[in-house]
Amino acid sequence: MAIYLTVDGGTTNTRISLVREGSVCDVQRLSVGARDGRAALKEALREGILTILARNNCTERDVLRILASGMITSEYGLCDLPHVHVPAGRAELKKSLFETVIDEVSTVPFCFIRGVRSASDGPDGTDMMRGEETELMGLMEAGETDTLYILPGSHSKHIEVDDQGRIVAFRTMMTGELFAAVMEHTILRDAADFAHNTLVEERLLEGYAYCEKRGINEAVFKTRVLRNAFGAAKEECYSFLLGAVLCDEVRAVLRTPRERIVLGGQKQLREAMGILLGAKCKKRLTVLDDATVAGSTALGAVRIYEEN
Repeated sequence: MAIYLTVDGGTTNTRISLVREGSVCDVQRLSVGARDGRAALKEALREGILTILARNNCTERDVLRILASGMITSEYGLCDLPHVHVPAGRAELKKSLFETVIDEVSTVPFCFIRGVRSASDGPDGTDMMRGEETELMGLMEAGETDTLYILPGSHSKHIEVDDQGRIVAFRTMMTGELFAAVMEHTILRDAADFAHNTLVEERLLEGYAYCEKRGINEAVFKTRVLRNAFGAAKEECYSFLLGAVLCDEVRAVLRTPRERIVLGGQKQLREAMGILLGAKCKKRLTVLDDATVAGSTALGAVRIYEEN
């Protein structure tokens, strides 16, 4: 079976995976992303590809294609490509693949997977993604219908798929970035931090409830009140703040007409949303495990490329 390298290119980080016989065998992580410029990204990719191949006793001649998705296809990445418009599934993404050789990086041809866009006359119906479409294709089960996928992260995506496995609508929420910005760049930095991120379920639910009742502006400051006035542990403050920040996103999920919810994405946010949705949501909820989520983008890229 073919050997592939996949590249999951983010704004600040990049991940190279080696996929053999349908399984992710190895991963090389790079602390370079689209924001660092094309020259730096090319150099890091070249070194990363050689490293992961050597570690697995492979050469470039053994690799069929390098499948790349994410911000690497943006104006800041290696190959600036326009989005594919919804509805978009594997077939549409396969048809829109862009293949080229980047000599400074590798002799193996790159196949770039375009992002997906929805469009309307105004902001309400317009959104875009780069990378999550590939992640989604690695998570989807054959034949499933009426499903809303939640991929929480720096930019959380809520993606609706139709009975043909196509993305038909989606929305983005800056949950992860908002959480980090509030915690790291406001007065709350003394009350909560990422080093004390053990979830305290009771406080998580309290933060959600307070935000639901009073709004996020007042709710986030109560994190400081918990710490200073009541001596709450930093884990408790972290959980309360996260519950407040996740409130709008969870409430959006509760409004969906879709009957099934599948939750993937970043581990800490996934676990917190799983607790909140488990308490608030009456729909069928599936919280994916770490291993399934970890390999989803690489396997999704291969599924798109091998689509008939």
